[in-house]
Amino acid sequence: MPKAEVADLTSNRLLDALEPASRKRIDPHLRPVSFKLGVTVCEAGGLLRHAYFPQGAVLSLLTVLEDGSAIETANIGREGAFGLFAAMYSRVSFNRCLVQLEGGMVRCPIEVLQTEFRNSEHVRDLFVSYSETLLSQVQQTVACNALHSTEERMCRWLLMMHDRAEGEALPYTHEFLSHMLGTNRKSVTLAALSLQRAGLIRYSRGKIQIVDRRGLERVSCECYAIVKKRFDAFLKPPATAVAGNSRRRGKPLSS
Repeated sequence: MPKAEVADLTSNRLLDALEPASRKRIDPHLRPVSFKLGVTVCEAGGLLRHAYFPQGAVLSLLTVLEDGSAIETANIGREGAFGLFAAMYSRVSFNRCLVQLEGGMVRCPIEVLQTEFRNSEHVRDLFVSYSETLLSQVQQTVACNALHSTEERMCRWLLMMHDRAEGEALPYTHEFLSHMLGTNRKSVTLAALSLQRAGLIRYSRGKIQIVDRRGLERVSCECYAIVKKRFDAFLKPPATAVAGNSRRRGKPLSS
């Protein structure tokens, strides 16, 4: 693989956190992929053959109900990956995964990651730490969707996307936002108008520009800051992140 191409594959924090030996084995299997906004990467119940590592793209995980309705429960940017559960446990996706923000992304065959997971304690610790952090985002999002107003939830979501888009305008319609937030379009429109009148965002022709970032953080519920703090810390998993750590295997937990 040319050196320039390898360099292009290093802009994912999870991949960059791998030990050099694991990264050397994984790199030859990484392939760049490109998806348009709104494209489904995998349906709920679908078989996963690859894990996807965003480099600028953002992936949305949606829980799908029997009537076809769906709501976002987590999103994944360059800090993580979609498909790590498949590398560790089941190869069936529990969620629908779609592209929420266009950008760079690479994929890796599940079998390659499974081998590293089995053979490397560092990879096990890292994957488990990330998976626990992603689960904490799911739990926080569930609480946010149940207890906070549409305006607060929209602020949380816009701040998360603003982080990933690195300050660029966000290409979202009210219809798209209503699907992500699990509410109706009218509620999204009213919330967007309120934020625009307060001078926090500017909305025009399907693009949202954040004008006052600090103001938006003040209006947002606490969920944005909580999730951000957890993701900032996940790359430093504790030594006992994996049950049955070799130093503790077979020893009972002290009471």
